[in-house]
Amino acid sequence: MDTLFVPLMGQLLHQTGLLDITPGNIVMIITGMVLLYLGIVKKYEPFLLVGIGFSCIVANIPGSTLTKEGGLFWYSYQGVENLILPPLIFLGVGAMTDFGPMIANPSLVILGAAAHLGIFVALIGAQSLGFSLQEAASIGIIGGADGPMAIYTTMKLAPHLLPQVSVAAYSYMALMPLIQPPVMRLLTNREERKIMMKQPRYVSRLEKIAFPVVMAIIVNIFLPPVAPLITMLMLGNLLRECLVVTKLSETASNTLLNIVTLVLTVAIGSTMAADTFLTTDTILIIALGLVAFAFGTGSGVVCAKLMNKISGGRINPLIGSAGIASVPIAARVSHLVGQQESRSVFLLMHAMGPNLAGVFGTAISGGIMLALLSR
Repeated sequence: MDTLFVPLMGQLLHQTGLLDITPGNIVMIITGMVLLYLGIVKKYEPFLLVGIGFSCIVANIPGSTLTKEGGLFWYSYQGVENLILPPLIFLGVGAMTDFGPMIANPSLVILGAAAHLGIFVALIGAQSLGFSLQEAASIGIIGGADGPMAIYTTMKLAPHLLPQVSVAAYSYMALMPLIQPPVMRLLTNREERKIMMKQPRYVSRLEKIAFPVVMAIIVNIFLPPVAPLITMLMLGNLLRECLVVTKLSETASNTLLNIVTLVLTVAIGSTMAADTFLTTDTILIIALGLVAFAFGTGSGVVCAKLMNKISGGRINPLIGSAGIASVPIAARVSHLVGQQESRSVFLLMHAMGPNLAGVFGTAISGGIMLALLSR
């Protein structure tokens, strides 16, 4: 029996992935578990981190067929590679977004531009570290905090960097509640953080319906490289605001968005295999992404402080950090930091103005890069 049992057990062992696992696989499996911890226990954007973390673990288990050609995770990635999922994400986001705060206070749109300094800081830093200009532009766009835009731009300019750029963009978006508050507090004093802002003006239904139509026309004329994303964002918003296709709006903002988010996060996590992910370039890209987020947050706050001085103390500088494009995460962080200073400070609606403007700021930055650098 022993003479039969030992060879059979050896044969069985060779059919598993235990003998093929590497230290790199172990590191990435632990990384996936950390992402799950942050999403499940700390509740840092679990919609993003749970899917990324789980598929990261699976991608680093030797022998798994899910991430190989023909596997389910591989098919998910085709939606990213062929730029199908990012526009669908924008459709859902548009259907759940009220652009009223941005329309009501257009002066705050400037914060959506100011908070994108990080894009160009990271771009310059990446090129100084030896990345090509196309690669540096793809890395820089992480600072816009817009996952679909980062994927779209990277697929056009440096597709080989998609795993690192997409993971950095979505991970830092999820970790905004950790990254942004220290920068915001460093650049503001308590009196500034306690400023109460006036209620924005009422925005009519006609304005809300006209906005996505006008923006779609402008973007398709002046920014054709990123028109697919912004056009879908505007279509989703029109579905919401016209009030005659409620079922379509609800489907786009709920069921469709949830499904596409699940597929997208699984696709992103499945690219985090140790053999391709654990490289020096990955470490540099992750570090540059963090620098981009910190600089973007800081430049937005500094610009808001300047606007506060000009307006005679009517603008809370905390809303400047929301000029980063991650909707509505960045606006929510601005509100929460204000609430920590005073329960009477309500910044969510005010912060949504620059937050939504940040979407267009990232689109403009990405569009310029694509127009100048596309091969």
